[in-house]
Amino acid sequence: MKIGVLGAGSWGTALTVLLSGNGHEVTVWSIDKEEIAMLKEHREHKTKLPEVKISEDVLFTSDINEAIEDAKMIVMVVPSPFIRSTAKLAAPYVKEGQIIVNVSKGIEESTLMLLDEIIKEEIPCANVAVLSGPSHAEEVGKGMPTTVVAGAYDKETAMLIQDVFMSDFFRVYTSPDVVGIELGGALKNVIALAAGVSDGLGCGDNAKAALITRGIVEITKLGVAMGGNMLTFAGLSGIGDLIVTCASVHSRNRKAGYLMGQGKTYKEAMDEVKMVVEGVYSAKAALLLSKKYGIEMPIVEMINKVLFENLSSKEAMVALLTRMKTNESADLSWE
Repeated sequence: MKIGVLGAGSWGTALTVLLSGNGHEVTVWSIDKEEIAMLKEHREHKTKLPEVKISEDVLFTSDINEAIEDAKMIVMVVPSPFIRSTAKLAAPYVKEGQIIVNVSKGIEESTLMLLDEIIKEEIPCANVAVLSGPSHAEEVGKGMPTTVVAGAYDKETAMLIQDVFMSDFFRVYTSPDVVGIELGGALKNVIALAAGVSDGLGCGDNAKAALITRGIVEITKLGVAMGGNMLTFAGLSGIGDLIVTCASVHSRNRKAGYLMGQGKTYKEAMDEVKMVVEGVYSAKAALLLSKKYGIEMPIVEMINKVLFENLSSKEAMVALLTRMKTNESADLSWE
C-alpha cells in the first residue's frame, strides 16, 4: 500500500520504519526542509530518534502533495498544536474517501475540539480514524513489543488500519470509540505532567501510583460525559497509555513535570526537553472541558495552577492531599 506520513519527528520516524518494514511504500513529508535534507542524507533522525535506521525505499519530501497523491492512507503525526495548520495545507490534495489516521494526541485550546474533529472540519472529504496506546517512539523504532488500538467510525476502516500497522512486534486492536481513544491520549499527558512534578519533588512511588489511579478516574469521568465508553479508559488508550507516560524515562511530559517539580518554569522545562510537550498545550483545554461538563478534576486543576498561576509544585501537592474528605467512589455506599 502507498502511505503518506505527514510529520518527520520521533513518532513519525518510528512509524515510518514500522510501515516500511511491513512492506508498504512510504513517503514522508515535513514542513522543515532542513529536516528532510538530514533524513535523506543520513537515513536516520539524528536529533529525535538516533540510531534507528530508515530503509532506502522510503521517500522524503517537503512537497505535501507528493506524500498525499495516490496514497491509500495518510498518517497525521505532527504535534497537536500544528494539526489544524497541517490539515489546511493538506486539504487541497486529499481525495474523497482517503483514510487519514491521526496518531497525535491533544485538544485544541481555542475550540476545545479533539484532533480528529479538527481534521474532519478542515478536510471533510476524508475518512478520519485514530491510532493510540502506550507506544513510545524510542521503543517502536527499535522493534520492541508494543500494543495499540485503532479507532474508526466504521469497522472496515479499523480492520484495514489493523492490517496495515500490525507486525510481529506491533499488535493492533480495533475499536469504534474514536472519542474515548482521542480523549485518553490527550488527557493522560496532563496527568503525566503531575506525575513528573511528584517525581521532581521526591514524593516516591506511593504518590505516583495515587496520581495514576486518581488520574484515570478524572479522565474517565470527563470522557464518559463527552461520549466516550468507560471500557475504553480501562484499555490501552486509557490506563495503558497513562501508565507508560507517567512512568517511562522516554516520556517528555513526565520529564517536563520532573523539571517543574525541581523548580523550573514550564517554559524552562520545555526548552530543556527540546520537543513539544503536549500536556502543556492540553492542560487549559482539559480544565475548560471539566468546567463545561461539570466534572471535578482536581489534578488537572492543580497542574494548571502550577503551569499558569505560579503555584509552587509543593503547594499543589499539599492542596491535593488536604482536599475535603470523601469516598473513593460515589457509586459505592453503605446500606
